[in-house]
Amino acid sequence: MKVKIYTEYIELQQLLKITDWISTGGEAKTAVKKLNIMVDGKKEDRRGRKIYPGSTVVIQGRKYEVEADES
Repeated sequence: MKVKIYTEYIELQQLLKITDWISTGGEAKTAVKKLNIMVDGKKEDRRGRKIYPGSTVVIQGRKYEVEADES
């Protein structure tokens, strides 16, 4: 699944919200510890991790490709 962002980067907790893994930012702290999250092939558990265009994030086996929105 493609995820378009309009800024230089997006934090992991924001990505979790827009992909409906969590509904509030407060859930991010426990979600990053509980979910199996890989960013560019490496295990990640920091909710503030910056995700840049070109990165691939896999959450519980679901793949998300982050792209910059050029419009």
